[in-house]
Amino acid sequence: MAECLFCKIQKKGYEDQIAYENEFFFATRDTYPVTKLHTLIIPKRHFASYFDMNADEQASVHQILKHQRDEILSIDPSVEAFNIGANDGTSAGQSIFHLHIHLFPRRAGDIENPRGGVRGVIPSKQKYNKK
Repeated sequence: MAECLFCKIQKKGYEDQIAYENEFFFATRDTYPVTKLHTLIIPKRHFASYFDMNADEQASVHQILKHQRDEILSIDPSVEAFNIGANDGTSAGQSIFHLHIHLFPRRAGDIENPRGGVRGVIPSKQKYNKK
């Protein structure tokens, strides 16, 4: 079986791909970015599901997400908002079975109507009427 891509990035010789790291996670820019500065937050420990994080990892992922948000905002002042998400399981679209959380910087006008945000994972559900 081929070595996990995200486990490989942590090895010597790939340091240039790591934008930031803490004790439990590292951040890298997405190779196929959806938006400029699209970042992946990846645990150093190999596990597939967001729900398999332990308490230390849960605190750590919050810290690194905030750090990367602040870094992105300092690099690109046109960023006004973020989407955060993870594909957890095959039916959710997960294709690399090592947890990775996407941090998508968003800018005014990057799509015609951003309303509904992450609801767009099911395109027919993105648009909705408030009750």
